[in-house]
Parts: sequence; structure tokens; C-alpha cells
Amino acid sequence: MRVVSFLLQAWRTSTDASIASGPAIATVLSMTRQGLELLLERVSAWPEEAQEEFVKSVSDIETKHFGVYRLNDEERDAVRRGLTDMREGKLATDEAVAAVFNRYRA
Repeated sequence: MRVVSFLLQAWRTSTDASIASGPAIATVLSMTRQGLELLLERVSAWPEEAQEEFVKSVSDIETKHFGVYRLNDEERDAVRRGLTDMREGKLATDEAVAAVFNRYRA
């Protein structure tokens, strides 16, 4: 069963927020049932790849507003490199940064 079709079926058969819990459902319930049904019906006609992108986008929006951001491996490595550089004193001082800005402001 396609992802969005499943969501639409779950939404239609639900009489309350029992289909899930947490901030996502609270947000969904603030929209009208009819509006959501129309949206999910349109999305259910999209290709599978587009539906997966839709679900990921909604998940990303929920995470941005209600969740804890999870770093991916590349971001985690970048943070580790930055922390290592900081511990090794490889970062520019405030004075060095100010000097560069002052040099190019004129």
C-alpha cells in the first residue's frame, strides 16, 4: 500500500487523535479534516518517489518545529573537526577577524 494512501485511510477511520500521538497529530488536528483529506487525496495520486519526498518534507518540518535536530554523518564530522581545531587553537582570534573586516570595509 502506498504511504499516503495508508495515511489517508488511517485519517478517515480515526475519530480522534488515537492514530498517533505527539506534536504532529496536534498540528494535523488544527487543520480541517476536509482540507487534510483533499490534500492527501491529491498526494496519493503522485508517483511513489514524490510521496516519499512529501513524507520526508512533513517529517523535516515537524522536526524543525517540535523535535531535536539530528546531525547526519557529514555534519557530525564537521562539528568534530571544528571542535578539534578549536582545542588546538587553530581558530582566528576576535582581533584577527576584526582586522580582516576593518581592512576590507574601506
